[in-house]
Amino acid sequence: MATTAAGKSGDGSKEFAELEAEIKALRAELEKLARQAQSTGEHGYGTARKAAALGAEQLRLHGEAKFEELRASARDIEEQVLSHVREKPVTSLAIAAGVGFLFALIARR
Repeated sequence: MATTAAGKSGDGSKEFAELEAEIKALRAELEKLARQAQSTGEHGYGTARKAAALGAEQLRLHGEAKFEELRASARDIEEQVLSHVREKPVTSLAIAAGVGFLFALIARR
């Protein structure tokens, strides 16, 4: 029976050593996974930031293009009004007086 007890205690320390080795391997794997997750997170953040910057730049360019279209449209309208006033100054003056009168009525209420 002495050999059986010694055999069991020898097997127990062998199992303990195997468990310690497995725990060390698992810790190493967890550290590796943590580094990968951190790297992936940083990569994802960088990618999202680049995409947001690109989207903002596209919106800015689109806004500038629309602003220029509006500016050109306003210039065209201004030229049409000036042309009309030069062609028919009395009619333009009467229209301006009528619009002013309507604004005055609206403002009184």
